[in-house]
Amino acid sequence: MRPGRTVIILGGGVGGVVAATRLRQRLPERDRVVLVDRERNHVFQPSLLWLAVGKREPARIQRPLQRLARKRIDVLLGEAMEFDAERKRVRVDGEELQADAVIIAVGADLAPGLIPGLSEAGHNLFTLGGATGARDALKRLAGGRVVVLTAAPSYKCPAAPYEAAMLVNDHLRVRGLTAAKVEIFAAEPGPMGTAGPEVSAAVRGMVEGQGIVYHPEHQIERVEGSTRTLHFTNGAAAAYDLLLHVPPHRAPAIATRAGLVGPSGWIPVDARTLRTEVPGVLAIGDVTGIPLASGKPLPKAGVFAHAEAEVVADNLVAEWSGRTPDREFDGTGACFIETGSGKAGYGSGNFYALPGPDIHLHAPSVWWHMGKVLFEKRWLRKWF
Repeated sequence: MRPGRTVIILGGGVGGVVAATRLRQRLPERDRVVLVDRERNHVFQPSLLWLAVGKREPARIQRPLQRLARKRIDVLLGEAMEFDAERKRVRVDGEELQADAVIIAVGADLAPGLIPGLSEAGHNLFTLGGATGARDALKRLAGGRVVVLTAAPSYKCPAAPYEAAMLVNDHLRVRGLTAAKVEIFAAEPGPMGTAGPEVSAAVRGMVEGQGIVYHPEHQIERVEGSTRTLHFTNGAAAAYDLLLHVPPHRAPAIATRAGLVGPSGWIPVDARTLRTEVPGVLAIGDVTGIPLASGKPLPKAGVFAHAEAEVVADNLVAEWSGRTPDREFDGTGACFIETGSGKAGYGSGNFYALPGPDIHLHAPSVWWHMGKVLFEKRWLRKWF
C-alpha cells in the first residue's frame, strides 16, 4: 500500500468545488484533499443577474464553503500568498502546505482599476456587492439612460452583459418605466464572437429586437464620474444615468508570481488534459488560456471549468492508482441566455470542432428559462 498523498485545490469556484468533491469520492481515505479559498462563501455566479433585477436574494445564491468539510474535504479559508510550483508548496496566510499535486482553479481577478474612474462609477455585474447595488439603483431609477458596458473585449460568461441588458429592459417594462432606455457599449465587435458569426448575429438580434441600442467596438478609455460620462478610445463620449459594467479581467497574482502565466496573460495548459508545463500542476477554468483553431481563446465559463475539473480529477486518481490516465476534455459546452419575460435561449456545441466552433443556438422559450432555474437549484443542492 502506497503512503497517503495530498492534493491542494486553489480556488472554491465551480472548478475547485467539482474537483475537490470528485477527488474525495474517488481517492482512498489516506489521501488528503485540501481546498483553499479566500472567500467564506461559494457564490453561484449565473444567478447574479437575477439578483441585479430583484429576482433573487443574496442568501439564496451562496453557500458556506465549510459545508464541504462534511464530505471529508479539508477547507482552508485564507489568502494563498505564495505558490512554489516546482516544489508544490503553498503558503496560505502564515501556514505552509506541501502537496503531491496542485490544481489551480483561482479563476480570473476582476480589475476595474485598470480603467480610470471605473472603480468609482456604476456597478460591477460580476460581484455579489455589485449586483446588489445594481438592484438597489434600479429600484430608485425614475428614468434616463441605463448603460451596460463591457470594458474589455474578452471576459468570462460571454452572454452575461447581453443577458443583463435584456433582463434590465424587461424589468423597466414591467415597472412601466418608459422614461428609461437601455443601451450597450461593447469593446467587442459582436456578442459571443467565439461561438461564430451566426450565433453572434442571433444574439445581437435578440438584443436589438427589444429596442436596446447596441454600440459595438467602443473601447472604454476612462469614466468621468462627476459628469456621468464615458469616454472611448475612438473619440466618442456617452452620458449615463445608471452604469452597469463588466470590468477588465486578469490572472490572479498568485499565478503570475508563480511564473505560470504565459504571453496570453493566462496559464497555458494542454487543451485536452489541462496539464501545465510543471509536472503535477494542473490548471482549470477561467485562469487558463486555451487557443482555438479560429485563433480566439476558449471562452471563460463555468460549464468548461466543471468539465475540466472532472477530467483532471479522474486522471489524477488513475495516476495515483497506477493506471494510465485516459480522460480528455473535448471542448463541448452550453449556456443559457436569459432574454427577460420568463424566457431564455440555449446555446450548445463543440468549441474544439474544426475548422471552428460548431455551436447551435435554440430560440428563447419558457422551457429554457425553467431549465436554468432547475440547474441553479440542482447545483446548490448537489454540491453543498
